[in-house]
Amino acid sequence: MKPRLFTPGPTPVPEETLLELARPVTYHRSAEAKAILAEVTEDLKYVFRTANPVFTLTSSGTGGMEAAVSSCLAAGEKVILLTAGRWGERWRGVLKAHGANIVAVEVPYGKAVTPEMAEAAVKANPDAKAVFATLSETSTGVGHDVAAFGKIVAPTEALLIVDGISGLGAMECRVDEWNIDVCVTGSQKALMLPPGLAFVSVSDKAWKKMDATPVRNFYFDLRRYRKSQLESDTPFTPANTLIRAQRASLKRIRTEGIENLWARHERIAKAARAAVRAMGLQNFAERPNSALTVISVPAGVDGSGTLKKLEKQYGYKLADGQDAMKGKIWRLSHMGYTDAFEVLGAISALELVLAEGGFNLQIGSGVAAFQQAYAAGK
Repeated sequence: MKPRLFTPGPTPVPEETLLELARPVTYHRSAEAKAILAEVTEDLKYVFRTANPVFTLTSSGTGGMEAAVSSCLAAGEKVILLTAGRWGERWRGVLKAHGANIVAVEVPYGKAVTPEMAEAAVKANPDAKAVFATLSETSTGVGHDVAAFGKIVAPTEALLIVDGISGLGAMECRVDEWNIDVCVTGSQKALMLPPGLAFVSVSDKAWKKMDATPVRNFYFDLRRYRKSQLESDTPFTPANTLIRAQRASLKRIRTEGIENLWARHERIAKAARAAVRAMGLQNFAERPNSALTVISVPAGVDGSGTLKKLEKQYGYKLADGQDAMKGKIWRLSHMGYTDAFEVLGAISALELVLAEGGFNLQIGSGVAAFQQAYAAGK
């Protein structure tokens, strides 16, 4: 049976990118390798919508998050954490490890931190050095109004530091226009590459803070990357085969156009949510984003067992909930190298598995609703 990957990371990778990974390994300090890195950097700036530097780290996205924290903060400095799920909690974990004084603004899973909540926290904590937020909360499908957060934080001395790991490239994100000072993403989500690279953009405001902060990390000190990038290089051995392959996926993004890419993801997301409602199910996220659709498991249905049947019988791999949400939600990704007809297939397979398990639904209702919403979204 053909496996079909619909998890929110890793995601499917285009054929031309996979072929790049099959090429022989080359020397990472060669002139060719430096030229490729320079090209990738420029294309990343296009995706981030920034004129500022974007650095390539050989790590997971969490490495990029740690680079942001360790490079921007001294021990004991106060920060505001806007958290709505597991990846907001990832920020908390990194911040605690580096001794930050955390003021948390928390909402239940499925909810979004509102701009009003963020504004109140900023006003109450004028000594905060940074505000940490998440663009796409992958654990719940929530999307945050980061543009509004930027307007709130920009007039202050605090930095706005954003986890864009599952959102960047799948939903609108304008780093410079939205006053994002540090933005982090990873290669294995909407950027259509296997795991292994993190990318971090840094504003002038963030550089001033970094240059005034004691060195607290060796590998993740972004000042080292700034120095190396002057020669289109990296301070440590990069995953140069991945960087070469990332070039191919970024060219695909540039060919489509970033705004067209955002619109395509949004159109698919709206159609998927319409399908969920038509099947008698509920969308979990209060403020859904375009990277994935998260579905509440209905009463009487074995959430984890349904996903196992879906994969075993039809080859579709969706993601379960994480931690306390395991068995309570299904996460259907439609980011990156995934098109509308592939998502339509996943909806169809889910209908069949639910019907076979005794859930009361009309087979084809979700498929029809998806098509109707997708057609209306032109």
